[in-house]
Amino acid sequence: MPAAHTVAVLVREGVLPLELGLVHQLFSSARAPDGTALYAVHTCALDPGEVRTDADFSVRVDRGVDLLERAETVVVPASHDLDEPGRALSPPLADALRRVRPGTRLASICTGAFVLAEAGLLDGLRATTHWKSTETFRRAYPAVHLEPDVLYTDNGDVLTSAGEAAGIDLCLHLIRRDHGAAVAAEVARTTVVPPHRDGGQAQYLQVPVPPAAPHGSTAATRDWALRHLHRPLSLAELADHAAMSTRSFTRRFRQEVGLSPHQWLLRQRVERARQLLERTDLPVERVAAATGFSTTVSLRQHFARTLGVTPSRYRQTFRGSGHTSGRPRRVRNAAEL
Repeated sequence: MPAAHTVAVLVREGVLPLELGLVHQLFSSARAPDGTALYAVHTCALDPGEVRTDADFSVRVDRGVDLLERAETVVVPASHDLDEPGRALSPPLADALRRVRPGTRLASICTGAFVLAEAGLLDGLRATTHWKSTETFRRAYPAVHLEPDVLYTDNGDVLTSAGEAAGIDLCLHLIRRDHGAAVAAEVARTTVVPPHRDGGQAQYLQVPVPPAAPHGSTAATRDWALRHLHRPLSLAELADHAAMSTRSFTRRFRQEVGLSPHQWLLRQRVERARQLLERTDLPVERVAAATGFSTTVSLRQHFARTLGVTPSRYRQTFRGSGHTSGRPRRVRNAAEL
């Protein structure tokens, strides 16, 4: 078993305790099938010792920034006291970031993205931050491709996430990327959080409350659709199941999920395909059929667009890594999925 992946959490004065804790909780919960820890998580600070949080307590940090020289992933949580243009990157912090080795993975939580942007590490890349700070961020860093509606962005070695809780989504994404959906799902179960949240942070913006729909939520239709992903599901069929007009259904769906029904269905199909590629020995053609993609070409296109790899390469990576739990289950028809 390879050595545990070293995660360094770089905290600053005014750090948000939730963000510091969630990184430790999630990564430390990730285990190989034999129970071995997959990550070693350590906290470091510019000046080791007592570090003030934005709550009524401080935390003691014993490690300094020399930890960054051997870290494989560096996470920068937010500090609402400091995260604004011109203040987020002090000279000592800039010096500390220069200790990070080339190729080390960098990730920010919430307004920690201001640190990476100030350092020029997000220029030309996709990024997000808390929705309250997006306009300030956009004006200050025009070279960054800001995506204000998403929960996180992944540029390979540089990742960003939106508000505090979106740090959970980001950490689960990294665990899933490193070790597969089964390990990430087990971490999610252990910490009692969903393994994947639908939509982006647009659903959390304050908007006028719409009038109550006579037929209620789209949740039951979403549950039904997940049980029928192997079928081609039209907007009209979904709306009919919800007993709504297509216009009312689309509006209510976007209000509840933050995505259009078509976008949501594609994400669910890709996620189901990912699970099947990891956990079963179905050929790609059967995976495409079981997840509602009309052809293997369609599956490959959507899979590559979403995850950046082909289905075959994805399966080779995770089925050959030894990190998924147990042997792949043999599946013979869609009803067993």
